[in-house]
Amino acid sequence: MHLRLLRNATLKLDYAGRTILIDPDFGPRHSRPSFTGRSPNPMVELPTSTDDILEGVELVIVSHLHEDHFDSVAMELVPKHLPIICQPGDEAEIRSAGFEDVTPLLDTTVWNGITLTRREGSHGLGPVVEKMGPVMGFSLDATGEPSVYWAGDTVLYSPVADTIARTSPDIIVTHSCGARWDGDLIVMDAEQTLAVCAASPHSIVVATHMEALDHATIGRPDLRHAAEAGGIAAARLLIPQDGEMLAFARS
Repeated sequence: MHLRLLRNATLKLDYAGRTILIDPDFGPRHSRPSFTGRSPNPMVELPTSTDDILEGVELVIVSHLHEDHFDSVAMELVPKHLPIICQPGDEAEIRSAGFEDVTPLLDTTVWNGITLTRREGSHGLGPVVEKMGPVMGFSLDATGEPSVYWAGDTVLYSPVADTIARTSPDIIVTHSCGARWDGDLIVMDAEQTLAVCAASPHSIVVATHMEALDHATIGRPDLRHAAEAGGIAAARLLIPQDGEMLAFARS
């Protein structure tokens, strides 16, 4: 398995002989408004061209329709014939953008030998969830490949902890920038990311969704410092740079 972080939540996976694109956000640097007044978004450019990102892609997974997960530029550039898997409730809007093969992930589906399972997520806790709207995570499993749990835009709460305990994934992908909305935490911060590491000592945690949006409260150095202070080895918590490719051995 190869995992390449492009920017924020956008990942490109080579998994079980297939190429999957997750949450494509293709907008140029500073092309969208600020969330906090600190900077227009996204704060950084993509590390490579959109043509390079889309090369070989066979499936697109869209966790939810916030613009930093499926923006208007990606909606225009992603080929309309590519299959898209999304959370239930988003399929009509995606189809209205011209996409021909859109499947809501209700529970579990198998695509070309890869089992995809929808996982619960909460984009914060309390009243902020109504503002953020529904989100999903998902698991990937295939013969001879490491099991993957992509947690998505969620804080650490009981369903996420239960998924980790029940499935014992080889790889856990977290969104770990500590973003806040009206003061409320809406994705994991350093403390919650380290709690994921502690809850699953045999998993490799890959922290993404960092240093791209202006409502983030921690950056990569902050998370690495917290991990070192907490005794989490660098090999157990990977914090890739934009454009970096990670390789994982088959399980």
